[in-house]
Amino acid sequence: MKVIIIGAGVLGVSVARQLAMAGEDVLLLDQGGAGTGTTATTFAWINSYRRLDPDYHRLGLAGMEEHARLTEQLRGAPSYFPSGALQWADSSSEQWLAGNVERLRSLGYPAHFVTPDAATRIAGDLRIPATITSLAHFPSEGYVLPDLFVGNLLADAERHGATCATGHVVAIEDTLHRVSVTLAGGEVLTPDRVVLAAGRWTQRLAAQAGIDVPMVTDIGRGSRTVGLLGYARSPELDLRCVIHTPGLNLRPSAGGQAVLQALDLNAHVDPADPPSADGAIARTLARRFSALLPAPSQQPQIDLRIGFRSLPVDGHTIAGYTSGQSRVYCLVSHSGITLAPILGRLVATEIATDQEQDLLRAFRPTRFIGVRRSDIEAVQHATTLGEQ
Repeated sequence: MKVIIIGAGVLGVSVARQLAMAGEDVLLLDQGGAGTGTTATTFAWINSYRRLDPDYHRLGLAGMEEHARLTEQLRGAPSYFPSGALQWADSSSEQWLAGNVERLRSLGYPAHFVTPDAATRIAGDLRIPATITSLAHFPSEGYVLPDLFVGNLLADAERHGATCATGHVVAIEDTLHRVSVTLAGGEVLTPDRVVLAAGRWTQRLAAQAGIDVPMVTDIGRGSRTVGLLGYARSPELDLRCVIHTPGLNLRPSAGGQAVLQALDLNAHVDPADPPSADGAIARTLARRFSALLPAPSQQPQIDLRIGFRSLPVDGHTIAGYTSGQSRVYCLVSHSGITLAPILGRLVATEIATDQEQDLLRAFRPTRFIGVRRSDIEAVQHATTLGEQ
């Protein structure tokens, strides 16, 4: 079977690898190169922390488990780290944290409170401010290094015969008799199946094939899709796990660097006028980071990067065909990093065998048929401790 996958982010590459391993003929297309879209600007926290819907929570748990299996299969430098995560709450957020810990423990999700001394040993090279009143540990969580992760997945896909190429898709036609993909240069490709995994561009491309994939598409100032990350080049830290504090989230990166996220600042970010390195947003991020450092140091060196989340309108993953006749499989998720390994395996199985996978049954694009957007649109502004 010839399969074209549109979008070489973490989801598309994961599906490509699994299909290639199954012996399918796979062409992976991306307009900018593998991992250069949403995947390049993600906090990359592996978790099932705030998936309140039971079906989504089960899928998240399966994603976490699949990461552990996948890391044993991939060659290359390690890109997945089961480091655990810590959440530090102050007086304004300790009840929120307590409620989440209780809910997760009732589901069998590892979560427990720890002392400041224990939290310091787990966290590594950080200082716990005196304002922190409650600390919780989530030992089954972790993180990935996105660039390295996608690179390892792609290399393995290519070893199994997949081809990755740069290509700008301008049209998709899905008819009763065939599916075709038209590139910007005029070339028309006619595979047996198309996997549409184009991140935030999925809705627009799907519409060309007469397929409705409802997503949040606004990328203006303060939009729910807009997320700011800081990449701290200095000082170097011995940061050992993902950490969420009331004002700043952190995860380790390569070479003693850290990735920073302040969710409340996203409301002030305008992609048309990106924050400057010496502006108010950058100074706020640096001040919050400095407050967590173990000793006074020089001004942190932080590079800013704006990302755009891939947000289905109801907040849940979309995975499947829109009809029994369609040859276009739609795949989009706000939780791409956590879910990529499990979605890659399940989606490839459905495409290659036509056998429905139980974990994906609740996430079909057909759930939007005949439903008003206003009835399903979820509030997805992530501003609170432990949200994303």
